[in-house]
Amino acid sequence: MVVPIYNAAPHLEQTLRSVQSQSLSNWELIAVDDGSTDDSLAIVSRLFGDDPRVHLVSQPNAGVSLARNRGVARSRAPLIAFLDADDLWHPDKLRLHAGYHANHPDVGVTFARVEFLSPEGTPTGLLAALPRESHRPVDFLCENPTNTTSNWVLRRQVFESVGGFVADMSYSEDLEWLLRVACDGRWQIAGLSQVLTYYRTSAGGLSSSLQRMEQGWLRLIQEARRYAPELVARHFATAQAIHLRYLARRSLRLGGAPAIGTDFMLRALRSDWRILLRQPRRSVLTALAIFARQLLAPFRRLGSRHDRARP
Repeated sequence: MVVPIYNAAPHLEQTLRSVQSQSLSNWELIAVDDGSTDDSLAIVSRLFGDDPRVHLVSQPNAGVSLARNRGVARSRAPLIAFLDADDLWHPDKLRLHAGYHANHPDVGVTFARVEFLSPEGTPTGLLAALPRESHRPVDFLCENPTNTTSNWVLRRQVFESVGGFVADMSYSEDLEWLLRVACDGRWQIAGLSQVLTYYRTSAGGLSSSLQRMEQGWLRLIQEARRYAPELVARHFATAQAIHLRYLARRSLRLGGAPAIGTDFMLRALRSDWRILLRQPRRSVLTALAIFARQLLAPFRRLGSRHDRARP
């Protein structure tokens, strides 16, 4: 497994203990320190000591994509898993994925169901949708059914054949890689129904992070036009609408300023208003929640001023 690390001290120990708790013990861990300036390296050393299964690689800060690529290059196992330094695994994560790959030689990438954690690591009870039985390239152009790279287990052969992550991408780099695999067509991407990955959400820097996510998705489109131009031409408007709707929902979930979500949702509808008809439950409910929040914002501000004015 490959764990990219950058100033991850607050959550790293919990993440690495979820590795130590795996029911499958025949694993190797490549921890790639991406120029951390905190105690991340000391945490790795303290938890694993001289464990021969663990290898620490250090590099000047170059971003998560290069860190993952370097970790894969250093690893030797036939199956590769990624784990971000603030996410967690179920104790049976590796065992169940390895068993699935052993019984399905045509599958190149597996993922599981995800449960979302609060920024503090508390279970929220929110689960990702159940994985579908099969996935088309367009599924990865529009949305990310896997949610996070911490959810993946893949064959080394796949990574070596399609290449690594685009080096200068830090947002949507996972979607771009999955899209490449799906467009290649030689391997299936399959989901396991169990919850095996726990994804920690973050509320920090909401506005700027959402903007970077949008720019990352546009970079994905730029890359995809090189190897799947017809796919992009046919589905761009709908894919952009779905991605902007996702950013609007994320803004709503994380309590961003109402204007941020409203902007994303309006641009989603301008890109392809038909998502209201094709995906009414998600699209209509999101639009209603976003626009209601925007309409109520002045009254909330007024109420807040009145509360402050009371003696």
